[in-house]
Amino acid sequence: MAHGEESGRPPGPRGHWPTGNMRAYEADRIGFLRHCHHAYGDVFSFDEDTVFVIDPDLAHETLVRTGHGFVTELAPFDMRRDLDQAAAQAAAWMSARRTLRPGLSRSAAASSDDRTAGFLDAVLAGGAGREVDVLTAMRAFTARAIADYCFGTDSAGVPGLLHELISATQPFTESSYEFPAWLPVRRHRRFFHAYRRLIDAMTAIVRQRRASDAGTPREDLLGFLLDADPAMPDATVASALHSILMGGHGVPAAALTSVVRELARRPRLVAELRAEADGPVKGGAPASAGRLPLAEAVVRETLRLYPPAWLMTRTAATATGLGPWSLDPGDDVLLNAYLIHRDPRWWPHPDEFDPARWLDGRTAPGAAYLPFGAGPRVCLGSALAVRQLTLATSRLAQRFTIESPNASSAAPKFAGRLAPAGLRARFH
Repeated sequence: MAHGEESGRPPGPRGHWPTGNMRAYEADRIGFLRHCHHAYGDVFSFDEDTVFVIDPDLAHETLVRTGHGFVTELAPFDMRRDLDQAAAQAAAWMSARRTLRPGLSRSAAASSDDRTAGFLDAVLAGGAGREVDVLTAMRAFTARAIADYCFGTDSAGVPGLLHELISATQPFTESSYEFPAWLPVRRHRRFFHAYRRLIDAMTAIVRQRRASDAGTPREDLLGFLLDADPAMPDATVASALHSILMGGHGVPAAALTSVVRELARRPRLVAELRAEADGPVKGGAPASAGRLPLAEAVVRETLRLYPPAWLMTRTAATATGLGPWSLDPGDDVLLNAYLIHRDPRWWPHPDEFDPARWLDGRTAPGAAYLPFGAGPRVCLGSALAVRQLTLATSRLAQRFTIESPNASSAAPKFAGRLAPAGLRARFH
């Protein structure tokens, strides 16, 4: 009998003592999950505290119930599983989200189009036609773009601190093992040091701006937050901007790396994108992201095939149900957007890269498209991200010739944010 069938929990592989299923999972993460999906169905247990979901309706239900039955993923060090504290933090963030939302809308994001294109040009021109690691280059671009969007002319230094924190966070996002915060290991010290440096720098910018710019409008997200009524405390403003910086850096960088891989393999698509942008290969002003349907379709198809947030975690706040199954407080539910996006039940020819499936007003089938989550905690910056990704995709085709020696062999790495591992390219 499969693990879980006697207890009202989903079935799943029993694993082997003492590590359960961890060794098999770490050996081939997506291969293990595909096997379990085939063997046990759309919902299966990984261990006594963890359930995977590949049913789009149940995934959507879990996301919608965030804040009412589920909380977002707990901190990587949180061994105490303090669900009450997590719920309180979620409530505070929901309040901040309501204030932030207008500042991250498509219309608000439009004001940064020209600067976004300029940052991409500058980062890639810095490579001087040399072969570069694409993910590193895209991280440099997205760090500059999101820092500018948040802090405008006060953003100097923020991209470097953001890169430092992302690098310090990577060992946690790529590992399946958790360790208590008090354990005196180097990666913990590095993470807390980088986190504090970024928070302190942002708090200093907030305080300086509040003191010096009273009554002076600034066209960046910080200026928008400082104009909020009622006024938000400095620490709340810095915390909100920290969340936007983190989300606006890692996901777009991973997605653009996958876009570059596809463009390097598809010269005809590049030509079509260049024609849409209405610019010659060596120049031309960047087109408006609002008038680039093919570039946006390329972005949406890339997010379908290679969702950077390929696994999303929710934690049961109370004893609750998931379809016919039972969950205990503290159980983790891992929602696998990658396999949902590639399921032939929902998508025709699911493993084919086909931007045309998004043209002419066509939309995703039901709840089977989750690149930014869903429900009350859907990615707050999704409109900004899609706009910046669309503009960057168009600009890559309009301004650069892309040559990659390993675009065909650079496979996605199923750890942290999903992106092709080791992809290298020249942009000239």
